[in-house]
Amino acid sequence: MEERLYNAIAQQVAALACELVDARMTRAGRAVALQVFVDREGGVNIDDCAAVSRHLSAWLDVENPIAGHYRLEVSSPGVDRPLKKAADFQRFVGKQAHIELHTAAHGRKHLRGELLAMDGDLVVIREADGERRVALADIARAKLIPQW
Repeated sequence: MEERLYNAIAQQVAALACELVDARMTRAGRAVALQVFVDREGGVNIDDCAAVSRHLSAWLDVENPIAGHYRLEVSSPGVDRPLKKAADFQRFVGKQAHIELHTAAHGRKHLRGELLAMDGDLVVIREADGERRVALADIARAKLIPQW
């Protein structure tokens, strides 16, 4: 998805006091879906997702930023919420996370443990064998680990 469309969707979602966690276009054969994942402090519910869906639908109809037919899907990010930006890591300090790195650091590409802090552009995570500091730019993917 192009950055301009992503940022425009983020603005529309913010207008409803929600946060854009992620947005992506997926294809299955000829079918195209615009998947939008939203959250807010305290979590989102079905009514929040429906409101965002109605708002985005109207905005997309007027602005027409996507060529062709597509299906809009709006949902929460789920219990294994992706962590993308520094604010995400800061917000979920104290929670368990899985971090996948672009290249190995500390002898591994995968880190798993408790998020301790954001220290500038470094994510601080406590694993079973000690603390690790990794640059946000070195993280390929990260997500919360559900605690049941």
